[in-house]
Order: sequence, then C-alpha cells, then structure tokens
Amino acid sequence: MLGKALAGCGVLLAGTKAARAQAGETRLLMLGDSITAGFGLARPEGPPARIEALLRARGRNVRVIDAGVSGDTTAGGRARIEWALADRPHAAIVALGGNDGLRGLPPSQMRANLVAILDALARRGVPTLLAGMIAPPNLGAEYGREFAGVFDGLARERPDLVFYPFLLDGVAGDPGLNQPDRIHPTARGAEEIARRMLPFIETLLDRVRVPAAG
Repeated sequence: MLGKALAGCGVLLAGTKAARAQAGETRLLMLGDSITAGFGLARPEGPPARIEALLRARGRNVRVIDAGVSGDTTAGGRARIEWALADRPHAAIVALGGNDGLRGLPPSQMRANLVAILDALARRGVPTLLAGMIAPPNLGAEYGREFAGVFDGLARERPDLVFYPFLLDGVAGDPGLNQPDRIHPTARGAEEIARRMLPFIETLLDRVRVPAAG
C-alpha cells in the first residue's frame, strides 16, 4: 500500500512539474509552406524543430508550432490563420510567399493576403516576425522588384514587425544545402536557416510576456 501511495505521489509531482513547465512555455507559431513543413525531411530535421532546438539550447522554454503546408500560397495562409491561432501562440513567424513567386501570382494579391494575416495577428496582440522571399529570376526584373517590394514595404509600414529579409538567406543556390529539386533545403540547409534566423527570433521573443511558471 505504501509503495502504491508513494508511486501515486510521484505521478502527481511529475504532473505538477509538467504543468508548471507548460505554464511558462512560449508558443511560437511558424506559418509557412513546404520550407516550413520540411518537405523531404524527417520532422526533427525541419526548420521549426531546428529553431526550437536552438532556442532550448539557449535556455528558452519555447515550443515551435509547425503550421507549414506544402504548396501553400499567401492565400492559403490567409484562409487558415484563424485555425492556426486556435493554438494561442505568444508570437508568430510568417514565412509565406515562395509559392506565389513560383506561380507568378500578382504581388498586389500577395500583399493583400499578407496584410490580412498580419492584421489577424495584430488583433490578437501576437508579436510577429515577417520573413521575406525573393521571386525566381525567370519572371523578370520588374516582377522581382515588385515582389520584393511587398515585403520591404510592409516592414517599413509596420515598425512593430521583426523583419527577416530573406527566408532562404545563405541557403538558396547552394547545392550542398538543397535537395535535388534546388528548392527545398536539406537537413543541413534547414539547420542553416534556423541558425541565421535565430538572432531575429530572439528579438521577437524578447517582446513576449508569458505567465511565469508557478
């Protein structure tokens, strides 16, 4: 009987510790496409998992919510932002636009979708990092300028945003960091994305107030 009682106390204490840890945990939403979803990679190798691992290694109690959907455009992100917010994130990374560029969709349309996403996050008081994207060069210089200008413009207009100019910085175009399709990062590429984004993400997290663990 005593053994059972002690075992029960152990379970109760473990549950209490887990509840306390969860209470002080920061939930970071990463809303994106196949880059976020880690296309071609095991889940622990994708950018959300690598970002979480790097943050925890730096002593931050953060859980990264992987809201990446392969093939998603900014319109898809706009359609599911309310669903994503059901997880009640304390902060968010918006990493969309790559598929808009690959499909040659109008930058004005992409901008409208991003504005709707950012507005939804702002209404909930969720500090946000906007990750920029670059259009494929085959679409022409004018399209490329207009496309990049969407992200630059939003960053200027919304000084409360943390702006990371290019999601694939240091990875795009490097055969050693990309899968054979030359679009999706390898595990090493995903690690590089996480490493380069880390200072910007920490700036974002410094704006978050999470109830302290009891």
